[in-house]
Amino acid sequence: MSKPMTKTELVAAIAGEMGSDKKTASSALDAIASVVARAVAGGGAVTLPGVGKVQCRARAERQVRNPATGETMTKPADKVVKISVAKSLKDSING
Repeated sequence: MSKPMTKTELVAAIAGEMGSDKKTASSALDAIASVVARAVAGGGAVTLPGVGKVQCRARAERQVRNPATGETMTKPADKVVKISVAKSLKDSING
């Protein structure tokens, strides 16, 4: 496995694809991240074409076990972020 791409590397790659400078690419990336975070925090979902869908899901209260002590306890209901990968991305990796 290779190392994950850093934000600096991602900004440079976006700038190259867009044919613009890194400042513009960084602003675009920050804007996308902000829009996605705001929509998901509000309980919605965002589809990034060719990448996948980011959404907020509610998890019900459930029983969990402390691995150190073996004690069973109740974990309250909470919300989690779920990311579903787009079929086109899966196909490009496997094909």
